[in-house]
Formats: sequence, structure tokens, C-alpha cells
Amino acid sequence: MANTNEHHDVMGPSFAANDIVQASIDAILSELKTAQASITGARPAREGTSETYEGWLQRAADVRGRPCLYPYIGSGFGNGPLVELADGSVKWDMINGIGVHMFGHSHPTMVRAQLEAGLSDVCMEGNLQFNADMVELSEMIATEAAKGSNIKYCFMTNSGAMANESALKVCQQKMHGAPRILAFNDCFMGRSTTMAQIGDSAGGRVGIPQNALVDYLPFYDELDGPASACYAMKRLEEYIKRYPGQHSCCIFELVQGEGGFTVAPREFFEPLMKRCKEAGIPVWSDEVQTFGRTETMFRYQGLDLGQYVDVTTIGKMSQICAALYTEEFNPKAGLLSGTFSSSTSAFRVGHAALTTLRDGGYYGADGKIAKLQAAWRAHCDKLVAEHPEFFSPVVDGMGRASENYVSGTGGMMRLTPFGGDRATIMKSLHALFHHGVIAFLCGHGPYHLRFLAPIGAMEPEQFEPIFDIMRTAFTSVVNDEA
Repeated sequence: MANTNEHHDVMGPSFAANDIVQASIDAILSELKTAQASITGARPAREGTSETYEGWLQRAADVRGRPCLYPYIGSGFGNGPLVELADGSVKWDMINGIGVHMFGHSHPTMVRAQLEAGLSDVCMEGNLQFNADMVELSEMIATEAAKGSNIKYCFMTNSGAMANESALKVCQQKMHGAPRILAFNDCFMGRSTTMAQIGDSAGGRVGIPQNALVDYLPFYDELDGPASACYAMKRLEEYIKRYPGQHSCCIFELVQGEGGFTVAPREFFEPLMKRCKEAGIPVWSDEVQTFGRTETMFRYQGLDLGQYVDVTTIGKMSQICAALYTEEFNPKAGLLSGTFSSSTSAFRVGHAALTTLRDGGYYGADGKIAKLQAAWRAHCDKLVAEHPEFFSPVVDGMGRASENYVSGTGGMMRLTPFGGDRATIMKSLHALFHHGVIAFLCGHGPYHLRFLAPIGAMEPEQFEPIFDIMRTAFTSVVNDEA
């Protein structure tokens, strides 16, 4: 007879812990492990599946109104960094839904969390009605955020853009409707109407009326080095003088994502944050892309900037998204709400993922994430040294040339072949995909190859076959075979 777990006060936990239910989940995971043994590296499409696969791609194009950037339709199965597509091919997934699948594909711990979530009474949870898992994940994230900062509260929402919308409303309410926003050149905030206006990408706001009043500061420039902070401070002082008391916030991406995986040191950010605080301008750390994937769970912790942060936003690898803020910025009732916060499976998987990262030796200077970054850079340096034909000087928008081919931090990795030329970068991406590696681009000129390795499922030695494919793909681009 199954264990009835009579010590539980309520039926939900009792049913989930039932011996028969747990044995069934164990059996599924055992079969998963057996099936994954056949996926050990990249492979081409299976014969007899291409017609069906082409049909899927056409259906996707028909319903979306445009073809897919990549011919990617997953089969729903994989093995960590390796994903199987619907045509039977297997690719090394180095972009992971732009950083969402940080434990790769079919990870047993995440599959277990999803199976257990499937036992829940509902699929979606929201602001009005939610289960205990939403509370537990919110508490966990708020506790981690409070380390080194005054962050206290966590409001869950269903996308990074909506987390940013929530943060903006919190700042605007605190500043009594101050109309202006400070942000950095090349920032990316999401694709809602307001966030598209704040984000510094002309292509992302074509046809959208410019209602948001945004004042841009120059971001850190590797070629300018320490002088970058002087340039940014000068601009900040000009805006403070020109628009006294009119800024609701200053938004800091501590590593620019879409803007080019550009890393900046503490010495760049700290004077700017301090000046904002002196001027009464709230400091917002946008960590939707950096959250969880650097050497600390929050990037502001690694840079020792938490004392300045009033609001922060997270998303992507956490599976859910959230705006977090201090006691001082806790908004009035009615400002933040939403029918959907996220799915029960997202809450369960997010909790499992963050617990594993927090407790599994991933963070710190000697953690698994730092070792992945070190292995990545070693392979990049070797590739650059062995194949100078792939790497011409990178020319920026001001015509300055450099040999800064490698950048990033933690699980955020950037490589710049072919001078950062957009057309050639796109050819490289398609060649990589054809030969078995999925990546993406970032930057606004120069352009870069962007990699978001699945930090929870990848080992440093797995870069070896990936870089072998990169050599093959880049050679095909040079030979105009892509």
C-alpha cells in the first residue's frame, strides 16, 4: 500500500509525496537517462525527416508572418548542452533561448521539477491567486538580492519587459511622476512600447511614437578605459543641471547584453551611482540578462555596488521575471498587479535551478561559472592565434580599429571575427548552425557572436568539439561556402 503521508496537513503535499507518484517520476527519469546516452555530440538530420521538418518550418513562417531566423524547431529532447531538432539533427546549443535554458535540455533535476509541477491543481499563477511555490521562490530571490544591498521586496511577473515596466512605475511613483529617464547608449530594455523607446536601438522602435523622455549617457569603452567614467560623468552633470528634479531613475545594465556583451569595471559605475544618489535620482540595476550567470548571483554584488541600488530587475535564467526594490520604494497598493505571474512549472524549475546554482559550487572566483569563462577564453585565444584569417581588426562606429576579439564575463561570452561586419557575422551564424552550433549576435556596429553557454549543464572540456565546429564554419565563410 502506498504511503499516505498522514503527517501532512493538506492534500497537495501529501499527494505529491505519495510513494507511487514518486516512484513513477523516478521511473521516467531513469528512462530519460537511458535515452540521453545516444546524444553525445552534434549530428546531421536523420533521413526521412526533412520533408516533415520543412513542413514545420513553413507552418511556423505562415503563422508568424515571416520565416524563422534559424530553421530551429526542437523535438523536445536533449542532453545538457546538446539539443535534438525535429529533423533528428543534434546541435550544441550555445544561446539557450537567449539565456533562458541555463541547465540545457532535458536536465533531470529540471525535468523532475516540471513533472512535480504537473501534479498541481493549476497551470498558471497570478497576483490574485497563487500557490506556495510562488511565495517560496520570491522569498529565495529577495533573500539573495538582500546580500550586500537594502533590497527587500520581490514582485513576480511574466516577462523581462514587464519586470522593467514594473520597476519604472515604482521609480516614477517614488519621484512623484518625474518625466525623464537616464539610460546608457546601446542599452536594451525589452519590447513593450515604453521599453522599446528607452532601449537604444532604432530598429526596435520603428513606427513607435517617442513619448518617453530619455537622456543617454555614454557607456564604458574599452579603448577609452578610465576616461569613460569622466565622459559619462560630464554628461550626467549636464543632464542634472538642465533638468533638475525631473529624472525618475537612472538605469544601469552592469553588463550590456544586446548592446554587445560589454563589461565595465566598478570604477566606471560607482561614481555615477554615487552622484545619482546625491542628486536624488533612483538607481535601477537591470539584471534581466546578467542575473545568475556571472560569478555572483547578482552582478551588483560582484562589483560591490549593492549599497546604491534602489531597484533591480531579473529574468531569463530564473524562468520567471521580477522587479525587486527596497523598503523606501515599496509602492502603494494598486500600482503593480497582473493576471499571470508565471506557470507553476516555471516557479518549480526556477527554484530548482537557483538552488542548484547557489549551493552547487557555481559562484565565486573558483566556481564552475568562472572556470567555464576561463576555458572559453583559452579556446578563443588559441583560435585567434592559429587562424588570423578569421580575425581582422574590429572597427567601431568612430572608425577606430582594435584587436579586442574576446569579451564577456561568467556565462556571457563574446567573440568578434571578420572585423565585426554584420553581413559576415550573419553568414558565420548560419554556417555554425549548419555544422552543429547555435549562437546569436549582439552589438550595434561592430557586431559580435554572442554565446550564452548553459552554465548548469556544461563542462569546460565540451568547448573542444564546439571550437572544432567553429573552425570548420569560419573556414567555409572565408571560402564563401556558407
